[in-house]
Amino acid sequence: MAAHLGERRHKLNAMWRTLLLGLLLAAFTTLARAEETSWRVCRGVSGSTGPVLSDCHSIREDAIDPQGRELWLRATIAAPKDTGPHALYLAGVASSETWLNGQRLGVNGRPGATARDEVPGRYLATYPIRETAWRTDGNTLVLRLSSFHGGLRFARPMNAMVVLPYPYPQPIALLALTFVAAGTLLAAAFGFGVIHAMRRTGSSLVLAAMAGVAALQAIVESLRVVFPYPYPLHAWRMSAIWALAATFAVLLAAYATSRFLPKARGLVIGLALGLVGATALLPGFDNKTVWALILGVTLAAVPAAAGAYRRIPGARPTLAWLALFLAVALGFPQWLADLSYFLLAAALVLPLLMVEVVRLSRDDRGREAALTAAASQPDRLTVASARGVELVPIADILAVVGADDYAELRLAGGRSLLHAARLDALAAQLPASFLRVHRSVIANLSHVQRLERDGDRWRLHLVEGAPLPVSRSRQPALREALDTPL
Repeated sequence: MAAHLGERRHKLNAMWRTLLLGLLLAAFTTLARAEETSWRVCRGVSGSTGPVLSDCHSIREDAIDPQGRELWLRATIAAPKDTGPHALYLAGVASSETWLNGQRLGVNGRPGATARDEVPGRYLATYPIRETAWRTDGNTLVLRLSSFHGGLRFARPMNAMVVLPYPYPQPIALLALTFVAAGTLLAAAFGFGVIHAMRRTGSSLVLAAMAGVAALQAIVESLRVVFPYPYPLHAWRMSAIWALAATFAVLLAAYATSRFLPKARGLVIGLALGLVGATALLPGFDNKTVWALILGVTLAAVPAAAGAYRRIPGARPTLAWLALFLAVALGFPQWLADLSYFLLAAALVLPLLMVEVVRLSRDDRGREAALTAAASQPDRLTVASARGVELVPIADILAVVGADDYAELRLAGGRSLLHAARLDALAAQLPASFLRVHRSVIANLSHVQRLERDGDRWRLHLVEGAPLPVSRSRQPALREALDTPL
């Protein structure tokens, strides 16, 4: 019983994805009857009065595969109980031609026995059925299918072959919701792009990319309704959906790691690229897409959990959002792939955009106050951080390392402190004993122990702490400064 219910739910999900969402109760009832259709595959030719079939045998609906061949199908179906107009709906990577009780309903493209004979049709095809075409004692439905131009091979090329009321009720509200989510994400991408242009912050650039990728996927998902594309385009569309989901997953892992666990950024991004990229080997595009998102969210949850443990601002809400994402992904995988992904993405980036704008405003005020205070305290640096303001003796600063739009002050005794200031501003503010040895590192030459070569790179060792990277372009200035007494 459980296996039967599981198979039935799988079929409902497949048709629901194809014909979108929002089926009415009556449509669900009709769809259930259509799923029980017993299909038979036959040898067939087109005659002067209709198709001529022979040598028919039963075939399961999920085994119907016209890819690389011409396929003739026949089924006996009951007439609808209601008297309203109906239509045959086909969704799949195939050209098609249909008959009901010998009357030709129409053609989608032109099916043929070879690729040269076939003219590709649309992915979604609708065949209205005249009320006079129905019989009361059983109706013979014949389909001619062929698919020679699909590109990729699909495990389930035909997603729907069903008779439903005509015209089919379109889920306008859900379609509008998808476009609202896409517009919101594009607006967020623009906002983060403006922040990056103003502040050159890496996190803003990653968030802009995340919002833009999610918006593009929402648009691509909606193509089934707004654009009746030919079936050969379906392989490209599905590939684009997976690629965009995989890109979002990697960017999400990169953002969470850079924000909450920057020391593990390279490791996590490498794992994300490898694991998310490996989903391309999974069967079925829905599997590829859902698992790419699940793996990206799982990897992002690790640094978010570490940030929550260390009480980094914003880590707990991010971890809660990621947990919600995983709950939806594991509980409703088809919903995640079709709709909720865009809503969850918008629910993440919009609050982050608002927080980013507020934080940047506060940081600007903090920087102004810090610079003013530092001018009156020449031997101390006024450090503005999330915990407040602290006066740090400049002599205790070993190095300053850029951390996105923050600066990490490495102090004597192994202590470190995040300062809400950019590296460029600090480079101009610190005394001459400090020298920029790398695009993201300023070193206090008073604490230098030695300059050492490490393979094809150079490292600057201080009296304590980890060695600092030295860029090739800054080596001459550093050597000259070390040769000159401080």
